[in-house]
Amino acid sequence: MCISRNSPGVGVFVLCPCVEMDALLSALPWVPVNISGSDLLAKAWFGDSQYRVLLTDLSTVWEEEMNTDDIQSRAQDLNKRLRAPAQAFFSHLCSVARPCFSGQDEDQISAAQAVLEQHGENLTVKLKSELAGLPFYWEFRCTTTPVAVVCRQLVRPLLAMSRVLQRQAEDLAALLARKDAEIQDYQENGAILSRARLQTEPFEVHQYKENFLTQILPQMAVTLDSLGFDSELQALYMAVNSGKTGQKRKRSPDSSPTAEEKHITDHKHLSESTGAGSSLASQEHNNVKESGRSQVADSQQTLPLLSTAGSEDRSTSRAKKKKAVGLFR
Repeated sequence: MCISRNSPGVGVFVLCPCVEMDALLSALPWVPVNISGSDLLAKAWFGDSQYRVLLTDLSTVWEEEMNTDDIQSRAQDLNKRLRAPAQAFFSHLCSVARPCFSGQDEDQISAAQAVLEQHGENLTVKLKSELAGLPFYWEFRCTTTPVAVVCRQLVRPLLAMSRVLQRQAEDLAALLARKDAEIQDYQENGAILSRARLQTEPFEVHQYKENFLTQILPQMAVTLDSLGFDSELQALYMAVNSGKTGQKRKRSPDSSPTAEEKHITDHKHLSESTGAGSSLASQEHNNVKESGRSQVADSQQTLPLLSTAGSEDRSTSRAKKKKAVGLFR
């Protein structure tokens, strides 16, 4: 099966007879879109001459599936003045419909005007564009989706994602506990924090959960009601559906650094600053070692110069490791 993607939520697949369309649709993430002022989550799969679209407002899920004959019939019905093979209609439809269902900015979907209409339980997305200088009309006539499809495409993956995120939170809490034990060991051995503003209290997981539920969660009420499904959640959704949760996910370029990355950055910065204040005894000890190496080099002049340089590099590396003491000095 060949796969290519022009946008985060819209894929182009070469359909193999042995692979069901439902499985291909599962490989795509839900993407937040705005169609004529209405916020929705969308999934759109386009093949060579067929497509399947899923739309939801988290109250109802709608879908439409069309093959070559259906596309030819509807295109002729909506465009009386146009005469073209089904492939020509479908190629143009893909070019104007993919941006609409991929969450791109409005200036990127100006090639087609999209209008959303709801008739009872059904949902229609009307597109208007130009083909060969003539108006081209298309309608995605979506009907309510069976419960089984909703469970496969939405409910089960979201439950799996919640379990994965819960496991991630537990691992991070365990890591923080180990970090607190490491800091306590430094303090018990006389280490002093070089910057008072970096002082933190030991992490208490139960207290954190209680504060999160009583203080932070109420502030997230507006966010929880929105249809946000950012790039990281999309990647997690695809990983859960494909059974590849063990693979390392690439962080999006616009995402902010994690807390652990910030800790590593501060750790490196403080290590460099504390290295400048090392004791005089340590400097004298390094000078003695440098003098000894120089005498050995003079007595063994047959050795290549590269070996002496490599030895100095290694000794310098060892000296830096001895000076690095983390956040304390």
